[in-house]
Amino acid sequence: MTTARAVIDLDVPGDVISRHLYGHFAEHLGRCIYGGFWVGEDSAIPNVRGIRSDVVEALRALGIPNLRWPGGCFADEYHWRDGIGPRENRPQMINSHWGDVVENNHFGTHEFMDLCEMLGADAYVNGNVGSGTVREMSEWVEYLTRDGDSPMARLRRENGRDEPWRVPFWGIGNEAWGCGGNMTAEQYALEARRYGTFCRNHGGNELYRIAAGASDDDITWTRALMESLGCLTCGSQPAPVFQGVSFHYYTHAGAGINTEPAVEFSTEQYYGTMRKAIDIERVIRRHEAVMDSYDPDRKVGLILDEWGTWWNVEAGTNPGFLFQQNTVRDALVAAVHFDAFHRHAGRLKMANIAQTLNVLQAMILTDDDGAMVLTPTYHVFEMNRGHHDATALPAHVLETPTATDDVPALSVSASTTDDSALVSLSNLSLDTPLDVRVDLRGRTATVRRARVLTGADAASHNTPESPDAVAPASLETSIDAGVLTVSLPPHSFATVELDLA
Repeated sequence: MTTARAVIDLDVPGDVISRHLYGHFAEHLGRCIYGGFWVGEDSAIPNVRGIRSDVVEALRALGIPNLRWPGGCFADEYHWRDGIGPRENRPQMINSHWGDVVENNHFGTHEFMDLCEMLGADAYVNGNVGSGTVREMSEWVEYLTRDGDSPMARLRRENGRDEPWRVPFWGIGNEAWGCGGNMTAEQYALEARRYGTFCRNHGGNELYRIAAGASDDDITWTRALMESLGCLTCGSQPAPVFQGVSFHYYTHAGAGINTEPAVEFSTEQYYGTMRKAIDIERVIRRHEAVMDSYDPDRKVGLILDEWGTWWNVEAGTNPGFLFQQNTVRDALVAAVHFDAFHRHAGRLKMANIAQTLNVLQAMILTDDDGAMVLTPTYHVFEMNRGHHDATALPAHVLETPTATDDVPALSVSASTTDDSALVSLSNLSLDTPLDVRVDLRGRTATVRRARVLTGADAASHNTPESPDAVAPASLETSIDAGVLTVSLPPHSFATVELDLA
């Protein structure tokens, strides 16, 4: 047993942690949509209008705040008119990015918006810049959000929806530096301004337009996009043509994405993964620094709309479907990311894990026989739900052993809502328990509930045969003279819910 010390200032409020930092991503990729969310109305698996019921129930338990769709790379080859009207009349296409399979377009705009309504989630629609047109994107916005009489509003009504939908978030393309068009930063910045101009606010629907940004810490993209917005501190300037700048960041063990095993990993690969996960904070800071130089008032948000682990696919599955197992290691990657998100909530306004079902670091794994498994990552989202729209609290690690080399054993963050607080703690050590003492300053606290998530080892995961191999369990804690004491098992994540006086 080793010891770590931290301090949390319960009376020093910070930035609000937007619930949208706990957002999700559903691309037409593998079995995320078809066989995941969408089973069809004739399926023996319980569904509502073709959307799988147990999946909706499980995601509602997370308070899922938003869902990004239809991609990803798929977004820049998706033409929305192919996905409306009677399903039997919808044209097919080839999903060339993901498995070279036939896409029948049975899950389109109406089905996605139906899903968002079932989930109680805001829609984040990603438009097509790569192979689309300004008119196509503009008309999609009108189709979704325009009330009254207009060509697209009439078309929507012809397809069975009278009232417009509320669509808060709109993506202007995806990964324009790669699958979204192989553009330069300056070229895309001009396109983002043009497309963003014609993505109009209709009636009471106000779009938060998100420009497609960098891969990892390529601040060239962020600088070009911020430069294109002009003077954000000049009072006479119009509102920014886009309100968010995105970037993508995937975690691996050191050799690169899609090159390493999801379950049979070595000690070196485990710690390489933790090192890469921790590095998200440096990457956020680099983008923040560029944005702050153009936008000190933080009018434009930083958006991490793809993040998570990317391992080799499971044996026997289509390599283009990106189906991977999800272990305790993945859960700790999520926990470390959230701690960083909370610390940067003043600029970071949204994050979307890739992806929700059956793809990459999924919340849920399903099969065609009706089985559904909640992954270790799902449980981190659920245990952290109390951070949604809460106020971040300063949480400082005063002393921690290193798990190995430059990987600290302890990661921590905290937030408060009214007279309660939530403390999140991770022991990143692969094989050593950690005794954590947290000095709670400024207010008197008592423990309402404490839970821990771990497994027999860091590769532990859930299956249909053992669905609770990794699941939250009660955790013993104590508070004495304002010091919270928690004993964390190796490779574990814990949350402590506090009542404050």
